[in-house]
Amino acid sequence: MRFREFLRTTVLVSGAAASLLAAVTVGGVATGHGDSFVGEVAAGWWVAAALIGVWVGRRADASPPIARLLADARAGRSLPETNPARTLVNRLWPLLVMCFGSAAIGVVLPQVSAIAAGFAIVWTLGWRRQSSAVAAIEDRDGAAFFVEHTSPLKPIRLVRTPGFRSVRSDLDGRPEPTASGRPSG
Repeated sequence: MRFREFLRTTVLVSGAAASLLAAVTVGGVATGHGDSFVGEVAAGWWVAAALIGVWVGRRADASPPIARLLADARAGRSLPETNPARTLVNRLWPLLVMCFGSAAIGVVLPQVSAIAAGFAIVWTLGWRRQSSAVAAIEDRDGAAFFVEHTSPLKPIRLVRTPGFRSVRSDLDGRPEPTASGRPSG
């Protein structure tokens, strides 16, 4: 699976987890498992989490952990085995366990799902620009990064394969000059 697609899917799954957990929280408060104070504190936490997520994800460049992961990618000449469903479950299982576990507990204790929803909001908004940053690096370097199949308990690893380099042109169709003054193409 391409790494930038993995990042985009991670953001979508995190957003879905936040939505599910918020719905469980609101449902738990509405059915009487929590008082209105829980709902008010949850709403405040979600606003704070959104602000934190927007602040953390404000930069358009790759975050230091993503940059380190890209720099440590193993070079490959062929495309690795791709199985997107297995890759997503293999790498996102902690998020799925947190989501469904917190939702199950949140039916009785809405505080738990409220707190977990806030963390999912932070994660979603904090990582929203990382796939674009990886795409820019791939275009610049003429490479493609793929998620390598590893154990679910081991850190994620990437494979760097040859790709297509992006050459940008000015309005007249000429390649734009680089810092050295020479055309980039």
